[in-house]
Amino acid sequence: MSTMSTRRSARLSALSLVTENLSETVPTSSVAKGAKAIHGGSQAGSKVKMSRKRKTELPEATAPPASTKLPKPKKTKAISPEESESSLPAIIPNPKKRKAASKESCDSPSTENAKPSTPKKRSATSIRLPPVTPTPTVITSMSSPYRDIDDSLHPPPVDRLAVLNGTNAPLVTPETHRLLANKSMDEVSPSKPPAVKISTSDILDKALEHLIKVEPKLKPIIEKHPCRIFSAEGLAEEIEPFRALVSGIISQQVSGAAAKSIKAKFVALFNPPDSDPSTHTFPTPSAIVATDLARLRTAGLSQRKAEYISGLALKFTDGELTTQFLLSASYEEVFASLIQVRGLGKWSVEMFACFALKRLDVFSTGDLGVQRGMAALLGKDVEKLKKAGKGAKGGGKWKYMGEKEMEEMAEKFSPYRF
Repeated sequence: MSTMSTRRSARLSALSLVTENLSETVPTSSVAKGAKAIHGGSQAGSKVKMSRKRKTELPEATAPPASTKLPKPKKTKAISPEESESSLPAIIPNPKKRKAASKESCDSPSTENAKPSTPKKRSATSIRLPPVTPTPTVITSMSSPYRDIDDSLHPPPVDRLAVLNGTNAPLVTPETHRLLANKSMDEVSPSKPPAVKISTSDILDKALEHLIKVEPKLKPIIEKHPCRIFSAEGLAEEIEPFRALVSGIISQQVSGAAAKSIKAKFVALFNPPDSDPSTHTFPTPSAIVATDLARLRTAGLSQRKAEYISGLALKFTDGELTTQFLLSASYEEVFASLIQVRGLGKWSVEMFACFALKRLDVFSTGDLGVQRGMAALLGKDVEKLKKAGKGAKGGGKWKYMGEKEMEEMAEKFSPYRF
């Protein structure tokens, strides 16, 4: 009995010593649990083991705070307050505070110039809408001369009378290949001179002088980008209107390489097989009308484009459209006639009148290049307008400027709005 009492007293003495040293750092409830573990014998020991097992199965996010952590039951020796303080785990900072600190560091001047990766990713995956107006390949096809001329071997261009509201390019008829052009300056009657006597050799200088006088901001742009198409050499290039219109239809909504390939195959249909492509001649309207649509499509044309070209050829063979009419009629009359042709929209007719017929007062409100230039001239942020237009709900067509605003602004540039 005395031996058992002595052992019991030793256990109680050790318990009291642990309680005194841990009272400042461990809650009373934890001390009570420790006492229960000591007095509970083997049964209590098994409970402690189960408790340990549960603790190890818990994830780190659900671990109890450091202040409530139980001491290991195996170690019952007394420990000093310094040892107990150093044995406690470090305090984990609040995630919210860490997030706030991170946000502050992002706003600091040291990281102000940093380039985040997210905007780059967005710009790379942003949807690109198609342009409102067709590709400039159409313009190139329409403005190509009837025959290639070596300027070094060709004599100086004939100085012809220039017309402000008429065609200034010499035109070639599609069937007979006859040349039609305005009178040369030598042929102008001295007794009946025109109201404004302007020739093809100086009309560009007069036009640019007028534009700079009306808007001085255009001077550096004009000096940087020479306008060959309305120069004396450009106005001397012979244009076949029928071929220009057909080439424009072929080039619609396709790349430049595709348009060139389709056009070559189309022309080859009307020339001897296995002949040299450099000797091929463009088909006449009557030859196209006599060819069925299925054969036209073998050149790579769509069904609609084959119909458009055949319908245009029929208008030339019937006399509804003539080269003489395109040379001498007013712009309003030419536009009204061509807009009735299937396959020719407003923009296509405007580009044909400007770049093929070389008419000076053609103004296209539907051309994105014209819109962008006028918006920049007014001091608008064109890049901002572009992003706002492309990001508009529903997508579709968008403009840098409204049609009415453009027309009002362009009035002062007439009769040189090319």
